[in-house]
Amino acid sequence: MYAIIAADGRQYKVQSGDEIQVDLREDAKEGDAVTFDNVLLVSGEGGVKVGKPKVAGASVAAEVLKQEMGDKIYIQKMRRRKNFRKRTGHRQMYTRVRIGEITR
Repeated sequence: MYAIIAADGRQYKVQSGDEIQVDLREDAKEGDAVTFDNVLLVSGEGGVKVGKPKVAGASVAAEVLKQEMGDKIYIQKMRRRKNFRKRTGHRQMYTRVRIGEITR
């Protein structure tokens, strides 16, 4: 059984037991339960159920594992013939969650 959920402007295909990174949820602590109600599609024994745009009554339960930082991304700017070069970096904060039960 799998589901496609929408969280923070992105879509994730999840199954029970998967670990995914979602954008930082500052109020979530380790071990807290998180529920994703924006379920776009659910597939299981009864077939595929597609929402318009969401599947009514469907939800995905998850457990917060930790808050972590993503990989460093470098941004470089350059203006030709102007002797201008600038390099900055950024590390995005994420919340890692483990998917639990998928309810239809």
